[in-house]
Amino acid sequence: MAQQGIQLDQERLCCSICLDLLKDPVTIPCGHNYCMKCIKSHWDQEDQKEIYSCPQCRQTFRPRPALVKNTMLADLVEELKKTGLQSAPADHCYAGPEDVACDFCTGRKLKALKSCLQCVVSYCEQHLQPHYGSPAFEKHKLVDPFNKLQENICTHHNEVMKIFCRTDHHCICYLCSMDKHRGHDTVSVAAERTERQKELGTSQQKIQQRIQNREKDEKMLQQEVEAINHSANKAVNESEKIFTDLIRVIEKRSSDVKQQIISQQKTEVSRVKELQKELEEEIFELRRKDAELEQLSHTEDHTQFILKYPLLSRLSESTDIPRINIAELKTRGEFLKYSQRLTLDPNTANTRLLISEGNTKATNMSKKQLYSSHPDRFLNRSQVLSQESLTGRHYWEVEWSGLGVHVAVAYKDVSRRGAESEFGCNDQSWTLDCSDEGYEFSHNGVATSISGPESSRVGVYLDHRAGILCFYSISENMTFLHRVQTTFTQPLYAGLRAYSLFNFRSSAEFCEPKDKS
Repeated sequence: MAQQGIQLDQERLCCSICLDLLKDPVTIPCGHNYCMKCIKSHWDQEDQKEIYSCPQCRQTFRPRPALVKNTMLADLVEELKKTGLQSAPADHCYAGPEDVACDFCTGRKLKALKSCLQCVVSYCEQHLQPHYGSPAFEKHKLVDPFNKLQENICTHHNEVMKIFCRTDHHCICYLCSMDKHRGHDTVSVAAERTERQKELGTSQQKIQQRIQNREKDEKMLQQEVEAINHSANKAVNESEKIFTDLIRVIEKRSSDVKQQIISQQKTEVSRVKELQKELEEEIFELRRKDAELEQLSHTEDHTQFILKYPLLSRLSESTDIPRINIAELKTRGEFLKYSQRLTLDPNTANTRLLISEGNTKATNMSKKQLYSSHPDRFLNRSQVLSQESLTGRHYWEVEWSGLGVHVAVAYKDVSRRGAESEFGCNDQSWTLDCSDEGYEFSHNGVATSISGPESSRVGVYLDHRAGILCFYSISENMTFLHRVQTTFTQPLYAGLRAYSLFNFRSSAEFCEPKDKS
């Protein structure tokens, strides 16, 4: 009991600002006690307002009260120190790097227990007491502490943003609603949260349905792997049975057939495994997004909900799983089934290229463009890569003008500097050089002249799994130019490079293919 009494005295003799035992204690007019240094520092911050308040009860004083040392409290503090008890809270009560700190503490800050959306301040247990005891704080909204309270404050008026402008899709304060947003369609952030909460449920349903569909696709691919293995094993066994009865002269032929089948088996299984890996990564990403949306649905902060929801609810386009069997395309209509609208990645564009038309057109300029520094940017050649990666079947067309352009595909990690970064001059890119002088195909520094009708439009067909890359001249007819048969080991990206000579400009644009048949 004596120990409890000492502990009680210790709590009463602590300054509510620094949370340590009182040093040079003073009593202000409302009866609360503080360290002289602490209350002076607190009132110094209120000098501009010329109204001075008690940090605990919020009672205000004018003019600034004179401070006189309370000798009786000072004697009690000295007696308490003689007991040998610790005068500061335990270390685990202080805020660490990962904790939300109390905004009211001075010196070493304690962990915040709650954040007030009205005050836009986080409080420790000691400084939170006025919110529980004073009627003035009854309507204040207390939530679990978090570090991003300032995002709820209007940067123009320094007021809490409690209104959502549906006209401009922004969170605003009440002063904004009477100024720049006057006459706009506005609602409270709570009302907007209610509407977005309904959309969140729909987004989660779409993600969960996508997960189910992808899991079915994954199961289907596994069945195809088993079918391939079964077919290959059966073919091996049958070939062995047939060639066992033949003469020694054709035994070598038996071995060759066996190895051919096994090689084909490995190739087909490898392709399907790559698709499985892509599905697993997409399912993992969808589950992560679903979990984040679930967590967001329970947040108490309406503003944070509105700020984060558009980013989390956005879904990328779902790609169809290509079939294993490969068929050659013959008509333009068949190619257009795999048509894809591509966009250019400005972060890869050389500074001599102007990217325009919604990131679909690259034009070589005489002056450098003001692009920010980026590790993906081409430094020595006027070329750029697409934002979209290409792994299945794809068809796209490029419209070009000027001296000439390169229409290319390349791996993401193709070199970004030096002569070896030029499309076609390395083993990581394939390019068709188009100019008034004709066509030339290049890969790994080897160039091949290509004959074909002149045209300002070029079509490109890619079957990544089959290792097929084809180029076509597009005019009234679709004329085959060149075909590549290889094995692609990484996702590909479409590339464009524009010629440059003095002030003569060249440009290339990903355009919308149309069926002219």
